[in-house]
Amino acid sequence: MSQHLLLILLSLLSILPNPISASPIVQKFKEAPQFYNSADCPIIDDPGDDDDDVVAKPIFCSRRAVHVAMTLDAAYIRGSIAAVLSVLQHSSCPENIVFHFVASASADASSLRATISGSFPYLDFTVYVFNVSSVSRLISSSIRSALDCPLNYARSYLADLLPPCVRRVVYLDSDLILVDDIAKLAATDLGRDSVLAAPEYCNANFTSYFTSAFWSNPTLSLTFADRKACYFNTGVMVIDLSRWREGAYTARIEEWMAMQKRMRIYELGSLPPFLLVFGGLIKPVNHRWNQHGLGGDNFRGLCRDLHPGPVSLLHWSGKGKPWARLDAGRPCPLDALWSPYDLLQTPFALDS
Repeated sequence: MSQHLLLILLSLLSILPNPISASPIVQKFKEAPQFYNSADCPIIDDPGDDDDDVVAKPIFCSRRAVHVAMTLDAAYIRGSIAAVLSVLQHSSCPENIVFHFVASASADASSLRATISGSFPYLDFTVYVFNVSSVSRLISSSIRSALDCPLNYARSYLADLLPPCVRRVVYLDSDLILVDDIAKLAATDLGRDSVLAAPEYCNANFTSYFTSAFWSNPTLSLTFADRKACYFNTGVMVIDLSRWREGAYTARIEEWMAMQKRMRIYELGSLPPFLLVFGGLIKPVNHRWNQHGLGGDNFRGLCRDLHPGPVSLLHWSGKGKPWARLDAGRPCPLDALWSPYDLLQTPFALDS
């Protein structure tokens, strides 16, 4: 090989993207207005009862704070920012909310932090790094590749990722907006022994979430024998992390994922293990707190209408995401409800 040809090859390699590097955030976002507590909000000035868990600011361990957990990545950062804005805008005590973001170890965490800080410079938040290697080996392929992303499984590891002083958290997906005070959802009564709360949908065909191999197996089919299991969407949950830790529920979920590796018992990614462990055992929440399915099904993402009844949270679960449909010029009617929370800085936007 001539020296001239070698130099050309080296120059070409230098401009090729690094397949290992994290995806940069190329989008720019506007700064959101600052929101303030109302006069009757509790003052957070103590870190809680666990001295060993005291962190830089008392709010990160306070029981009086509303703790919100979300995943964070470059692909969904636009949805995450809209969700955060909606939470703050409709809260009566926005200064008492702390966000716990979970990012993959392969992500550019500093860029994610800078993006959140740029839009919400006053926000109390932490970005936790999720080492996906432990869960990657347990993930089986599902009906849609997006469901196989290891970060989708981070909700199963919140009890390990968040500090022990955080006893209760509201988990939210990135493709939703709230139009009500999140404190109402966070205050859900979990009773004496429930680990999590979420809206249940008992009219859904529960058997369809598992394969015929599952239901035909005499041992596996007895999993729900003593409980009235109903479908629930894991994109909106109130979780008692203390009870989760005591019951070692992450290990229980991993056991079902390992079973799936040996014998295909479901098709839908991270949802079925939650149904297997918690189906029939959760504290039901009013349906207004998860008007889900607005992204359509997992294949075509067609437009859908709201379910009957009042609305506190709109959730674009499914294939279609409002920002993608808006950018493509083919929005669904309900995408107009998401648009006011979109802080994307467009190239032609003029500052007001």
